[in-house]
Amino acid sequence: YTVREPIGVTAHIAPWNYPLRLAMRSVAPALAAGNTVVLKPASETPITALFMGEVMAEAGIPPGVFNVVAGRGSEAGQALVTHPDVNQIAFTGSLEVGIEVMKQAANNVVPVTLELGGKSPNIVFADADLDAAIEGTIKAIFVNAGQICCAGTRLLLDSSIYDRFVERLVERTRRVTVGPGITDPDMGPLVSQKQQQVVLDYIDLGLREGGEVLTGGRKPDQPACRRGWFVEPTLLHKVANTARVAQEEIFGPVLTIIPFRGDDEAVRIANESQYGLVAGVWTSNLDRAHRTAARLQAGQVYVNDFFNTPVASPFGGYKRSGFGRERGLEALYHYTQTKCVCVKLKE
Repeated sequence: YTVREPIGVTAHIAPWNYPLRLAMRSVAPALAAGNTVVLKPASETPITALFMGEVMAEAGIPPGVFNVVAGRGSEAGQALVTHPDVNQIAFTGSLEVGIEVMKQAANNVVPVTLELGGKSPNIVFADADLDAAIEGTIKAIFVNAGQICCAGTRLLLDSSIYDRFVERLVERTRRVTVGPGITDPDMGPLVSQKQQQVVLDYIDLGLREGGEVLTGGRKPDQPACRRGWFVEPTLLHKVANTARVAQEEIFGPVLTIIPFRGDDEAVRIANESQYGLVAGVWTSNLDRAHRTAARLQAGQVYVNDFFNTPVASPFGGYKRSGFGRERGLEALYHYTQTKCVCVKLKE
């Protein structure tokens, strides 16, 4: 017979963009499987993790079962992933750091779950509900100011609807409100001045690569946005899918718009990326939706919506978006190991 047993000490390196949700996404199944946890939050957002520790203690989690180690990745993170007593590592963050985590884990032969970057395609076919697709496109790119690994950053539009869809999308984008969180805007700031400059530099790069800004592309000029790291919701078109701005993760509110002709070209463009985290498909034809989903190299495919994954469903990437799955039953498998027991019975 076989039994699944806890793997031991699990290390969790969490990002700053959703410091509570993305940390608990891996911490919860690790604890449920009977492991102990050491959480290293992003250096930008340590307080959330410390609050989690207080909540765990109040809930009766025994001392030493859930632990928080705050600090810079180059110090605290490095110490954690190289520690000989760590039995499993879960990392969410950039591709570059994920590769380094894998290298360090290999020295101790420690399994790793990685959820890395994305450059997710959002495909709109001509037979789609365009009203719903426009709202879904807005949500896919401007939620959390685009600071989300599974943002729909590449909009692939059927060429037969390109002009009218883009016209309506520009109008809708200009109605996206931007401001501090206390004003309840549609979109808030970026995490830091450094990230703001990264996004603005990518917009400039897109222009140098032949793209045109349809709307946005700058720092907002309204008084409420003068203190904070804001960037306007930005639409770029006339950009080749091979351009850096269409291939590299920006982590900001910048959408590249690319036309396609026919299902085959849509799938080809969508898959021409080093990443494979999520994809969106908009069509009124469910046969087309299923055919397209089967051909897309992505860990999640949203049909006629975006970010509609149920909480119990597995989440993870293809290609350089990582491997392993968080959430759902699959997550428990990563935090357990299988033992097979064979008993010789008397004849």
